[in-house]
Amino acid sequence: MQHYRLSCAFIVIVLSWVTATARGGALTLWPSDLCDVRQHPDSSVSVDAGRTVHVTVGTRYSWPGATVFFKAGEMDLAEYGPLRVTVSNAAERALTLNLSVKNRHQKDRSPGGSVLLEPGAVGVIKTNLRLSPWMLDRPLELVGMRGCPVAIEGGSFNVRKTAELHVFLNAPDKPARFAILKIETDKAPLTLLKADTFLPFVDRFGQFRHDDWPGKIHDEAELQQAKAQEAVWLAANAAGPATDRNAWGGWTGGPQFKATGHFRTEKVDGTWWLVDPDGRLFFSHGVDCVRHGAETGIPHRENYFTWLPEKGSPFEKFYGTAYWAPHGFYKDKGNFRTFNFVGANLLRKYGESWFDQHVDLAHRRIRAWGLNTVANWSDSRVYLQRRTPYTVCLNTSGPRIEGSEGWWGKFPDPFAREFIDGIQQRARDQQKPGTVSDPWCIGYFVDNELSWGGDDRALALSALRSPATQPAKIAFRDWLAGRYPTVAALNAAWGTGFDTWDAFLASTNKPSEKRCDADLEAFHTQIAEQYFRVIRDAVKAVAPDKLYLGCRIAWGAPSVYRASAKYCDVVSVNIYRRQADKDLPEGCVDKPMINGEFHFGALDRGLFHTGLVSTRDQAERAACYVAFVESCLRHPRYVGTHWFQWRDQALTGRFDGENYQIGFLTVTDQPYPELVEAARKIGATMYETRFNANRKTAATAP
Repeated sequence: MQHYRLSCAFIVIVLSWVTATARGGALTLWPSDLCDVRQHPDSSVSVDAGRTVHVTVGTRYSWPGATVFFKAGEMDLAEYGPLRVTVSNAAERALTLNLSVKNRHQKDRSPGGSVLLEPGAVGVIKTNLRLSPWMLDRPLELVGMRGCPVAIEGGSFNVRKTAELHVFLNAPDKPARFAILKIETDKAPLTLLKADTFLPFVDRFGQFRHDDWPGKIHDEAELQQAKAQEAVWLAANAAGPATDRNAWGGWTGGPQFKATGHFRTEKVDGTWWLVDPDGRLFFSHGVDCVRHGAETGIPHRENYFTWLPEKGSPFEKFYGTAYWAPHGFYKDKGNFRTFNFVGANLLRKYGESWFDQHVDLAHRRIRAWGLNTVANWSDSRVYLQRRTPYTVCLNTSGPRIEGSEGWWGKFPDPFAREFIDGIQQRARDQQKPGTVSDPWCIGYFVDNELSWGGDDRALALSALRSPATQPAKIAFRDWLAGRYPTVAALNAAWGTGFDTWDAFLASTNKPSEKRCDADLEAFHTQIAEQYFRVIRDAVKAVAPDKLYLGCRIAWGAPSVYRASAKYCDVVSVNIYRRQADKDLPEGCVDKPMINGEFHFGALDRGLFHTGLVSTRDQAERAACYVAFVESCLRHPRYVGTHWFQWRDQALTGRFDGENYQIGFLTVTDQPYPELVEAARKIGATMYETRFNANRKTAATAP
């Protein structure tokens, strides 16, 4: 009964947030005498007589824009929750405007949001000053999670010390203009959870114990009821939302092209497409990580859980061991024990045949939901059923460039013999499951979100910072020796004092970049091209009919894209924004692109983190899904987009702490109806949208 009363209290809180404005509890932060404005680097700001903030940004800074700050330094906004920033787009193209609310000198997680605006449009960025609907009355150390309920004071963002609001663009590739018209926040009653009674906060199904929401499972009977209801729905929608689809998911209502028995690319009337094995136009509308896993770490956190299975329990099989934690609490803990609540819930829901039913359901759901691709990092036991087109992920091996650095680790050294032999072996390994000749296999991604560095010299500088034995550094020496007849000639050009070429290898000092810029840029390109060329050759030697889909670029200078376009069949990018606004830079070979990752999340279904792009609720999440996929469909270069990921991450975080609400499915195997309907909506019309929109664009082009 105590749980029920607390859940009701939180429902009241959520409703109060929505109705605060109606009670007259709004506070205007801008325009007001409370705040002033300053510009970001590579930005200019002006304020007109009506107090509208006009912002012009360039391209030399990653987050150009403006900051609205409190003149007093900070302000206590603990009585307030919903925040609205009204903005307008004064550019001649669509813009995604972003918001981040900060304490002074804060670098950790903070409230924020974004809005996608067409040229000339006015819109509102919405967020909440409270990082989650749940706050604690005092600080409580909760480890292993990117997001968790925070204290009103002492958390990653202290609402009592709100200092500034940043409105900005994310790494624009062209100058742009926008305006800030108004900033308002609404009063919202603040009810806190008691830290003394917060633990344990995870129920036996892996859900948040202290709240309720639509779709939450309370007992096994509800699981069975949900299973029966979905079975009826799937039977009624088995064919998917459109009738003009073949077995691959290709478009039978469109033109017929050459059938090769494999997926390939073709440019049609100025628009890139995939073509399926039967010669039909195909757009890869897929989802990553189609698997049953959502493991979470147990050691040092046993008191987070109301239930964990004992030895001999039928659920004991869902314990496991993790060994890779590049970030977060478990980074230096070595191997650690995990538990998979998803697996336990599948056993509860489907019985001993749970795995076979999970695999069967994956394909049936994908078809019914308007999707057509089992994308990256999916269970081979799912995609080797050969019922849905799929992609395979290969990884390189061998030494890394020691002087490099990045979020996921150092950059692989493509000049190392181990790198070359390793990728050749990974490609040959695909002969055993038969993906190299499988018509259901679209192609291969290799690696993911590599550490390319921030500019067109980064990898060359990384090689210079590496030890003398680094293969990339040796290759750099050999390359320079081919450009300069003597070390003296190199010294004259670079302003260095190497006695011998061996001295060049031994040195890790950074030369004057201005004097050696051209060489650094040229060898950075050499590294990038070596990377893509070696992989291309390895993949095509074994699987000539499969597409090489690149490395899912999340960051990288223009030279990276040019090298990728030169050797890949499709350039892959991961885009965590409101629209697919990346394109190939000038100087690239004309190639199609595919979006390997995107997602949106919200905090209205019992999880603690929205993921990389926040939305206020499931309705907005669904709308953002439609808008993003449509932006890919209307772009003449994109041939697919893949959602990350199949299921929500664990409430208590995966190996690196990510605990994002980003799934099509919950931890209890419940589909999110809003997201499913969004996928069906865009899936029903995606071929007509792409074909007609881009034909119109081509027809009207000068």
